[in-house]
Amino acid sequence: MLTLAVAAFSLGTFAQKADAASEPHYVITTDGTYPPFDFANQDNQYVGIDQDILKAIAKAEGFTYTLKPMSFNAATQSVSSDQADGVIAGMSITPERKAVFDFGTPYYRSGIAWAVAKGSKIKSLEDLRGKTVAIKTGTSGADYALSIQKKYGFKVTYFNDSETLYRDVINGNSVATFGDLPVLLYSIKNGTELKVMNAKNPYQAGEYGFAVKKGSNAALLAAFNRGFAKIKADGTYQKIIDKYLNASASEFTGNQNSTWNILKANRAAFLDGLKETIILTVIGIILAGLWGLILGVMGVSQWRLFRWISSTIIYTFRGLPMMVLAFFIYIGLPGVIGAKIPALIAGIVTLVLNEGAYIGAFVRGGFESVDYGQMEAARSLGLSHNKAMRKVIMPQGIKLVIPSFVNQLIITLKDTSILSAIGIVELTQTGTLIVSRNSQGFRVWALVAMVYLIVITVLTWFSNWIGKRTQA
Repeated sequence: MLTLAVAAFSLGTFAQKADAASEPHYVITTDGTYPPFDFANQDNQYVGIDQDILKAIAKAEGFTYTLKPMSFNAATQSVSSDQADGVIAGMSITPERKAVFDFGTPYYRSGIAWAVAKGSKIKSLEDLRGKTVAIKTGTSGADYALSIQKKYGFKVTYFNDSETLYRDVINGNSVATFGDLPVLLYSIKNGTELKVMNAKNPYQAGEYGFAVKKGSNAALLAAFNRGFAKIKADGTYQKIIDKYLNASASEFTGNQNSTWNILKANRAAFLDGLKETIILTVIGIILAGLWGLILGVMGVSQWRLFRWISSTIIYTFRGLPMMVLAFFIYIGLPGVIGAKIPALIAGIVTLVLNEGAYIGAFVRGGFESVDYGQMEAARSLGLSHNKAMRKVIMPQGIKLVIPSFVNQLIITLKDTSILSAIGIVELTQTGTLIVSRNSQGFRVWALVAMVYLIVITVLTWFSNWIGKRTQA
């Protein structure tokens, strides 16, 4: 199934490149929750310093690109595993990263700052001893915090997005955070209740760079460097910097100070996220149901080899955390098969393998729960084992597991939220993107929870109705 999907996508990609040979096209990843460098505006379009720079360079150099927003770690790993051609995500140039990536001309100079909640009694780094500090995985702020952790004796907790990290500090679960100075200042300027402790003297001043996999995509890197030189010379670069560092978030997000305004301003984004969630759920549960049925039938086969294969597959994919499986398929597998796998395909395959294993287990259990005396009766009437299974056992077993199947549909709907880790913008990722630009965590997540609750309530009613019908 995965091989066919990858082959089909590869053929489509080849055809697309052939048609667009005169205009190079690339896949670029980014961290979609990193304002003012990368974030989604009220029209659900990705903007920010990084995105405007990339757009201006692409126009100047005559290439096109597809943007893939995801968590910072996933973005960089996508490039190192050949799932994407380049990454622009407020990424600091460090010796360790130079061993993995080739960087273009540095486009921004920054430094590391640390911040605490407003009203905090923390006054110096020495006050962090024995306390917990929140850091964002894979960032220079995290690297710096870890480099001084032993000296100042604090503990660390990790987050994948900035807004959740800030909220952890504001709520008092952790006492401080380390991050890039312009990012912290922009967030504070737009309502985040933190205060920077070293705004005038940032640590480890460094530079941001656009990156490609080491030894790969030399043409893209050269185009970036040429384009950057052009936009810096004609003043476009400085206009972009001033546009975001001197602006408030409301200029890009609109008025979102009430639940109604948030819903109104982000209606299209919520609908798109819900649509993606439903697509993943429907395709995933249909294919997982078919795969689970095959596993269930194999699990009650008279052939020991088939039973062993079924049990091994069910054991393996029920035992793997779904996020690990998603990362393996999306980031790890392309390096083995030598072909890119779209995030949507990787997400569907993840759902099929994971949910299919659970479906296979209860389908097999449904077949086995049919009284064995019925098999003996069928055989005594001259039916073969296979015919007895098809005509007598399986129809009864399927009827028994229909309610469980509908319940698995509800579980699949909720499990789609895990796929946001590989860049699929479903309902949960939509909430993350909205919160990253308006800092209205409570209201946004209340709306997301309400949408999930409404959909799951409908599915639960459907499950109960199916259960009554099948038991009648």
